[in-house]
Amino acid sequence: MSRQLLDVLYLLDTTPAPRGQERTAAHRLRAWCAHRWPHVEWQVLEHGPAGGSLIAAHGAGAGPLLYSHLDTSLDDGGAANRLVTGNDAPIAPLGVDGDVVAGFGLGVARGPVAAALVAFAEAGAGRLLLAGSGTHRRAGGTTGTAGTTGVEAYADTHPLPRSAIVAKCGPPTLLWHEPGALYLTVRVTGRSGAAMAAQSATPPGGVVAGAGVVLDELARWRTTYLAADPLVGQTGRACGIGAISGGWPDKPDLLPAQLRIDLYVVAGDPVDPKVLADELADRLRARCAQSALRDCAVEVEAEPVASAAATPADAPVVTAARAAWLDEFGTKPPPITGWTGSTDGVVLRARGVDTVRLGPQAKPAADDPRRDALSLGQLTAYARIYRRLLTELPA
Repeated sequence: MSRQLLDVLYLLDTTPAPRGQERTAAHRLRAWCAHRWPHVEWQVLEHGPAGGSLIAAHGAGAGPLLYSHLDTSLDDGGAANRLVTGNDAPIAPLGVDGDVVAGFGLGVARGPVAAALVAFAEAGAGRLLLAGSGTHRRAGGTTGTAGTTGVEAYADTHPLPRSAIVAKCGPPTLLWHEPGALYLTVRVTGRSGAAMAAQSATPPGGVVAGAGVVLDELARWRTTYLAADPLVGQTGRACGIGAISGGWPDKPDLLPAQLRIDLYVVAGDPVDPKVLADELADRLRARCAQSALRDCAVEVEAEPVASAAATPADAPVVTAARAAWLDEFGTKPPPITGWTGSTDGVVLRARGVDTVRLGPQAKPAADDPRRDALSLGQLTAYARIYRRLLTELPA
């Protein structure tokens, strides 16, 4: 199994699959799988302008669904990644050193994809969905890749099973409860001007010069938001500023009229995105009114991604996963609270599918934080659990 996992990882490492543009990768992977495992009917489910998912089923397709996703959070070698990573140098290829395998996108999500693929091929039961567009991305983004996701396209065209296993990296335990997520966009708008005439802008010097006021209030709001976390079930709250923008980098002699700040917010408890946005807007307006930004308009817009969802802790898929974990690792899955990672498990649960999530633990590679490192032995162990669940769970 370890050898097969490495074969898949090497293939994925040479096949870029940026979000919404996975179709080429899906077709290449389908052809490779058809050659390696010809007894399985491998298919590509196309969606959107260039999206694609790899799907397969043993027999008539009865049984649980094993899910992961093809796309990576960052584009493999994309120059725009420097805005996040601070580095646009070429990324080294996949490497293996003893038990450690390191490469781009192993954590999200090529490592679990390889484990899911090999486990499904060996199981002889169940269904597989390696979906395109599985990473979060906001609608109307600059990449133009928002729209129908692979799991949504699958659910719209295929009958869903009773249960699903989400193969994703995460904590060293079993998850049956995942938080929801949303994006918040803060816009502070004044009047444009010219850098050589600071008084021509509102506020003088431009709205971006007052960014510190907005950022300070956002930090205060974040503290309050996190402190109110009721810690429901296994999940918790999180919040972070992911982007700040204003003006033209190629013409900084113009003072921009608008400052934009984008945040990612996670909640394991029920949160109304609009109420959250309105409360934050009120705080920012009150704070700006006491600063140089007093004559600026403040708006906060919310864009929901998914709502928190949980599978009953005694559901068959959870019970089976606990037993498989105990047999594989020799201990029960440790308890967890405050988990803040959200995946397509929430989408499946919203459609009535009992879902568990488990997978290996990845960490930044020592030589380059843009690459992930994980244990091949651990990855193989999770593949064995996936294989067992596909064969033992009822249709």
